Amino acid sequence: MLKIARPMIVAGLLIFFTMGATVQAQESGIIQATATVLSALIVRGEHNLEFGTVTPGVLKSVDATDVGFAGEWSITGPAAAEVTLEWDLPDSLILQDSTVGLLITFSNTDASYDDGTGGGQTAPAGILNPNGVETEDIGIGGGMSIWIGGTVLPRLSQTGGNYSANVVMTVTLTGN
Repeated sequence: MLKIARPMIVAGLLIFFTMGATVQAQESGIIQATATVLSALIVRGEHNLEFGTVTPGVLKSVDATDVGFAGEWSITGPAAAEVTLEWDLPDSLILQDSTVGLLITFSNTDASYDDGTGGGQTAPAGILNPNGVETEDIGIGGGMSIWIGGTVLPRLSQTGGNYSANVVMTVTLTGN
């Protein structure tokens, strides 16, 4: 049996090695995978939204163009990059060391921006709706300022004291 198996093994090996000899010449090419990562965004809260002294029962508003009172953020990033702006807005300011709230509202025109094409806070480049997601381009100089106003609605029985809450703006590069 061993004598019969040997010729078959030799024939199988001969077929295997001759098949390898029929392989055509091969070439290969190389490419690189590349990506450009945009520089990081820097978002800074520059000024708090300040209502100052509020009288119980009397609404008090601050406009986004009110220098020294409107809230302000600065954004630094890649020149002319598209970003989305999204706010997390409080519905109440909370009395320090308490759970007592002072209602606050933000209208669809309570925010504005300047990307270097406007005249600053008092003559901004455009109006923003802080109640939704906005898409804008950072200025060609790589900067943008955002301002926000709002209205507080104190009740006649509003407890006296200092009230506050966080107003958060999230800025995201879109990649466009």
